[in-house]
Amino acid sequence: MNNSMRAVWPRELCDPSGSRDDSDRETKNGAASRDADRGMTMVIDKGLGRNAFADMIETASAYIDCIKFGFGTAPLYKTDMLLYKIDLAKQRGISVMTGGTLLEMAVQQNIVPAFFDAVCNLGFNALEVSDGTIELSRHKRTELIREGKKRGLRVFTEYGKKLSGSLIDAAILADTVELDLAAGAEYVTVEARESGVSVGIFDKHGECREDVLDDILKFVPDIRKLIWEAPLKNQQAMLLRKFGSNVHLGNIASTEVLALETLRRGLRQDTFEFGVREKPSDEFCYMI
Repeated sequence: MNNSMRAVWPRELCDPSGSRDDSDRETKNGAASRDADRGMTMVIDKGLGRNAFADMIETASAYIDCIKFGFGTAPLYKTDMLLYKIDLAKQRGISVMTGGTLLEMAVQQNIVPAFFDAVCNLGFNALEVSDGTIELSRHKRTELIREGKKRGLRVFTEYGKKLSGSLIDAAILADTVELDLAAGAEYVTVEARESGVSVGIFDKHGECREDVLDDILKFVPDIRKLIWEAPLKNQQAMLLRKFGSNVHLGNIASTEVLALETLRRGLRQDTFEFGVREKPSDEFCYMI
């Protein structure tokens, strides 16, 4: 949010929650500064064209921390378009990475060095390490994280299988978080796919499995190191009410960035209570 907009709208209407201050989001060169304490928003790009991507950046870049080119879409773009999208996002201080599935395929095809070479040559500045489809040994997972760090990439990892009906084992998640962070990862994403249905902490209706979530809270000591994939509005609202405006959320649709930010701030019915303040008594108003 730029200074001219602050001059137009009262601060109370920009952020009724009082938790999403934008004063530090712009740097001298116009790139958004990234403060993880604010709660990250990770967007999934499933095939945006040049114009749609540029529109998203123009409209919502201040509220995007990371863009993931979902699954294995990255190699399907023409190189000039891919370079354009990567560069445009990086100009705004946004981390850009391929989907973890692409690295999984590189492991499967035994071409991991070539994958890292391509990622770095194209200008990606982040990496997702996952094993949602394949099985990775602990040694191999650590090796991939360390290689990403060695190459100068921000490393995000992901825990959970993509198979429908897969559950999150809280104890294994806790061990994974500890070991991934020790290897150099910054955050661990809890798998929910782009559908948010029948996977991870969500049931076949896309509702939260409260027992699974409660187990995670018991086992994982630092929830701030988790990014929750939550593509559906009811999931986002639930996690925001559970953890507050600054919970890290991922797999957000490119068209839903501003909608999520309104949820974070209490500018939408689902989280309107975030902005409700105690009203002065009639007596106090009369005295004024």
